Amino acid sequence: MQTKKEKINYIAATLNYEVNEPQLELIYTKLYNKKEAEKKFRFIDLFAGIGGIRFPFEKLGGECVFTSEWDVNCQKTYFANYGEIPNGDINSIEVNSIPNHDILLAGFPCQAFSVAGYRKGFDDTRGTLFFNIAEILKEHRPIGFLLENVKGLVGHNHGNTFARIKEVLEKELEYKIYTKVLNSMTHANIPQNRERIIIIGVRKDINSLGEEHNIHHEFPPEEIKLTKTIHDLIEKDKKDEKYYYNKNHKYYEELNKSLKSKDTIYQWRRHYVRENKNNVCPTLTANMGTGGHNVPIIRDSFGIRKLTPKECARFQGFPENFILPNNLADSKLYYQIGNSVTVPLIKRVADNFINYLIKLDAFSRESNNWKQRKVL
Repeated sequence: MQTKKEKINYIAATLNYEVNEPQLELIYTKLYNKKEAEKKFRFIDLFAGIGGIRFPFEKLGGECVFTSEWDVNCQKTYFANYGEIPNGDINSIEVNSIPNHDILLAGFPCQAFSVAGYRKGFDDTRGTLFFNIAEILKEHRPIGFLLENVKGLVGHNHGNTFARIKEVLEKELEYKIYTKVLNSMTHANIPQNRERIIIIGVRKDINSLGEEHNIHHEFPPEEIKLTKTIHDLIEKDKKDEKYYYNKNHKYYEELNKSLKSKDTIYQWRRHYVRENKNNVCPTLTANMGTGGHNVPIIRDSFGIRKLTPKECARFQGFPENFILPNNLADSKLYYQIGNSVTVPLIKRVADNFINYLIKLDAFSRESNNWKQRKVL
């Protein structure tokens, strides 16, 4: 059995930390002192990012048996919080090498299909990352899945992309799917205006058992009142100078003129400032903090500054003990958080989804012979 020192040395080597880095103790405590919940089902986490979708499913008793994420910086943050380095590019992974699982989770990128319009169904998606998901569903036949994507997927490529996705999932792979665009500020009690489409799928032979437990009673979750404000998530003390715009900055004059209130989060949109009039945070994006548009900015008691990565993580609903490795550049952390999900939104969906499957006794009904799941 490894000693504490050996474990800390392993963490340090994995994250490329100096062995005297104070954050190592926090990571050690999080990884090795956590209480394990009873495992009720198995899931895989694809296009995992920093594990925002994994977190709620693990809390519900799920065991993550496989993870894929190609970005090496996301892998480091993932490891700091879950103790695992995800497998890399999904395109280089053999489908039959992925462990058997009950639930597939994926926040996959939005891509057009190269032969859209040829009506080849499953083969229309070849060459896209959705094809990887479809292949895994075909091979392993999990009970269900949760897919997350940007709201724009619905109208992407004049609606052809989404139509093909639904056709493949329902007609070719035989899953009953349920879709809804949900907003973090109306469904997660998080003051961020963030709309994302959630796609829930249940294998049709399992879903047919659910006439008395219709999934429409579980999904989508009902709207809830927004009680949190931006002030609940923004820190009030002075932050590091690197987050402030000094008076010599080329945009300072425009920012100083436009940022009039301490009760609003503004956005720098390349050449102008946009005020969010709903008193919530605008949609956090992957390119915030890199000099591009959508940079979230506030006026505090000390000047005009960007939101810190920690504050952005709060606006995605990550818990306070979620670790952002301090040897990663802020630009990498902004990218990771902007690319992630709002965790409480996924939790509400996951709670209802897993509850539905438990009502159907879906997990215990499954045969131990996983080979029987395959589409013949």
